[in-house]
Amino acid sequence: MKELLKTGKPVVLVLFTGRPLSLTWENDHVPAILNVWFGGTEAGYAIADVLFGDVNPSGKLTMTFPQNVGQVPMAYNHKNTGRPLADGKWFQKFRSNYLDVSNDPVYPFGYGLSYSNFSYSDIALSNNSLKGNQTLTASVTVTNNSAVDGKEVVQLYIRDVVGSVTRPVKELKGFQKVFIKAGESKKVSFSITTADLKFYNYDLKYDWEPGEFQIMLGGNSRDVKTASVNWKKM
Repeated sequence: MKELLKTGKPVVLVLFTGRPLSLTWENDHVPAILNVWFGGTEAGYAIADVLFGDVNPSGKLTMTFPQNVGQVPMAYNHKNTGRPLADGKWFQKFRSNYLDVSNDPVYPFGYGLSYSNFSYSDIALSNNSLKGNQTLTASVTVTNNSAVDGKEVVQLYIRDVVGSVTRPVKELKGFQKVFIKAGESKKVSFSITTADLKFYNYDLKYDWEPGEFQIMLGGNSRDVKTASVNWKKM
């Protein structure tokens, strides 16, 4: 790979894998990586269509890719720690972190690039305070800032800030793949109900608890827009 990069020509790494790999060097040195997993008998034609620009890819990762094996197991929906490290920081004493690497993955869950470039507006909520079985609508405007038509997978994550048992820092609750022409924008909306807030509590009852919830929309689990809502029982 290093010798290929010296030949001054663009290099694309086509990666056949069934599990997350440590790709730190490749991420820093290779202009593009196409993860094709393990396709079937027609995989070669599909890969060629993407490599030669006949198809604009729109896939997203269904797992987290670590910086090194010392971070494994690694998941986007991990539980919060008692002493979390602040965003963008590396090592701090008495915090949950590593000595030789940051807590961040190389590629987060839900990550994926294409020949298009998308940007997100801030989230618009239909209400900031709800009661009982009311429905919340969360919307975001996605803009294709490139000269290429493309599809984007808009992802909805929710965090239950305080619970009777420990709760994940975020959970995927929905997604929509939308086609957006070059230079255009599209409004994408999600309907959120109390069913999206439920979890198994200490008594193994599948229920939801009132309190503050963070609503997140974005193109992957890391790069999201966030808004807060307070949801009461009645």
